[in-house]
Amino acid sequence: MTNTMTLSAKLPLYARLMRIDKPIGTLLLLWPTLWALWIAADGWPPLHVLVIFTLGTFLMRSAGCVINDYADRDFDGHVERTRSRPLATKSVSTREALLLAAGLSLVAFVLILPLKPLVIWLSLPALFLAASYPFTKRFFAIPQAYLGIAFGFGIPMGFAAILGEVPAIAWVMLLANIFWAVAYDTEYAMVDRPDDLKIGIKTSAITFGRFDVAAVMLCYAASFGLLAAVGVAAARGPWYFAGLLVAAAIAGYHYTLIRERDRANCFKAFRHNNWVGAAIFAGVFLDDLIRGM
Repeated sequence: MTNTMTLSAKLPLYARLMRIDKPIGTLLLLWPTLWALWIAADGWPPLHVLVIFTLGTFLMRSAGCVINDYADRDFDGHVERTRSRPLATKSVSTREALLLAAGLSLVAFVLILPLKPLVIWLSLPALFLAASYPFTKRFFAIPQAYLGIAFGFGIPMGFAAILGEVPAIAWVMLLANIFWAVAYDTEYAMVDRPDDLKIGIKTSAITFGRFDVAAVMLCYAASFGLLAAVGVAAARGPWYFAGLLVAAAIAGYHYTLIRERDRANCFKAFRHNNWVGAAIFAGVFLDDLIRGM
């Protein structure tokens, strides 16, 4: 089937591989990058840097999704939520998937060439993290922590693009993002836990066991605490901390969704993390805006 379909017929399948129809992953990758750009620039970052990082976020998230489906192609058919993915149904070949991921990564790399040399050097571990994350589910008890590094690597890259260096607060922000990613991706993993147990994939939801809800909330608390420390170190104003309080309130709402471990509500909580990232960015943005008046 894969050899006889026309390119126009394949394009919707490629779009599904890239999760163009599901932008939540791009947003969860974009928000920490925007936090970093605004804090590093102490306000609006240069427009060309903002455009490059926004497009790069989309491209690398898309490439990561393709690699994820390639890595999980023998598992996805056994999971209720993923059994219709193009690689699982063999409507797209593995060769096509690898070429698509390579093409997306190459375009993302070309995009950053006008930026400072340190950004280009940091793109190498960023690419390795994006490509290797899907395979960590075979070995690591909490692969969500690895995801947090991959999804947060736009933070040191953003600081490098603005400042030409990566200060200590950038690494603290990356650590905060790791805790946030463990929180939201554990909610996601709680959806697939019955299927993951059957096929032997490791996730934080399985590792935490009956303490999964408590672990999610503790990770939220650690993330917000670290971001508060960043705010103090960077001499941020009250609007920054107001954004963190709103994010904490949203996380409290997530507790009401996940405490019964209902699969639909856990997935709703995961998707709702877009508003956590948005609330934190709103605090950063308003803080810069009002201080600049």
